[in-house]
Amino acid sequence: MFSNARTSQILAALASQPGERLTVRDIMAVLKDRAFALLIVLLALPNCLPMPPPIPLVCGLLLALVAVQIVFGRPTPWLPRTLLNRSIATVDVERAVSRALPVFRRLERFSKPRMTFLDTPFAMRLMGLLILIMAFGLLFAPPFVGQIPMGLAVCLVGLGLVERDGVVVVCGLFIGAFGLTLSLGFIYAIFSGLETLF
Repeated sequence: MFSNARTSQILAALASQPGERLTVRDIMAVLKDRAFALLIVLLALPNCLPMPPPIPLVCGLLLALVAVQIVFGRPTPWLPRTLLNRSIATVDVERAVSRALPVFRRLERFSKPRMTFLDTPFAMRLMGLLILIMAFGLLFAPPFVGQIPMGLAVCLVGLGLVERDGVVVVCGLFIGAFGLTLSLGFIYAIFSGLETLF
């Protein structure tokens, strides 16, 4: 069904799913053969908006799990049954997708296969390692708005992988480096504050 679809079309189909809540199993069924790259986009998407805990934590943990599987070269994502049965309100998915779609559609106008050496198995494993690092940055990002740079970065990396566009991937990695700097600064501030207390 989605073999030739663009990222925006698949996300729109996901947001139009019936029911009040979407389980992770439902989401995986929609993503089908492009599950790894689109799962990366989907897990990053809520973090492109100000989100309260524990949403960044849950997304970061799932993203780390996906990244580890990419590093080890799994052909399709595996998720534990308990995670597959977890759900998110459909209205939250619709809200995140509706805000992201205009950006994705603009990116898709100029996005095309470039720097396709990223398609190689070695390059994909390296990308998995970089995504794992960004997932940890997401876990330790300042709450509410601090995760936005990391969310945007991971979204761009995922989109670049779907569209086979290495330029978009590299842009995402640059933004990710900025987001990691913020996360490290936040961790440093916390430990510095604890030192003054003790």
